[in-house]
Amino acid sequence: MIKNLSVRPSLIPKEQKGYVESQVCYLTSRIKKLTEHLNLHGRDYSSQRGLWKIVGKRKRLLIYLFKKDRLRYKRLIDQLDIRGLR
Repeated sequence: MIKNLSVRPSLIPKEQKGYVESQVCYLTSRIKKLTEHLNLHGRDYSSQRGLWKIVGKRKRLLIYLFKKDRLRYKRLIDQLDIRGLR
């Protein structure tokens, strides 16, 4: 069902779980899982709503990281292979 999930939140050490990068990594893995689920179940509106909430939270975290440290932001965007802010 899920192909090539490159983000593994379980591999993040426990002391790093509060970092913005680890939170974005975890949210990205959840977004990929929900996207795969919605490809199979297109009319699952509860999951759609949950996906939009997760995407919004990740966007807010990325905006915060962009304002605080652009180098870390750029590195994270490249590592996760996601589109940056507009």
